Amino acid sequence: MTLRYKIVIEPNEEGGFTVTVPDLPGCVTQGDTIEEAIGNAKEAIEGHLEALTELRKSFQAEIEVEFEQKAA
Repeated sequence: MTLRYKIVIEPNEEGGFTVTVPDLPGCVTQGDTIEEAIGNAKEAIEGHLEALTELRKSFQAEIEVEFEQKAA
């Protein structure tokens, strides 16, 4: 199975590039070259997804929903 994520690569004033992943808030990395930034982005995405999976495993609570319908 292949997961596809859009990445945004922006040049830094000091040199190098910053990469963000819009679909994964907080998933940010960098690289000295675009190629390095892309490679680091793949690693960052893998790490981010692993962390989310572990968080999900540790959060095994039952979810209850209570709602109130407002009059139109």
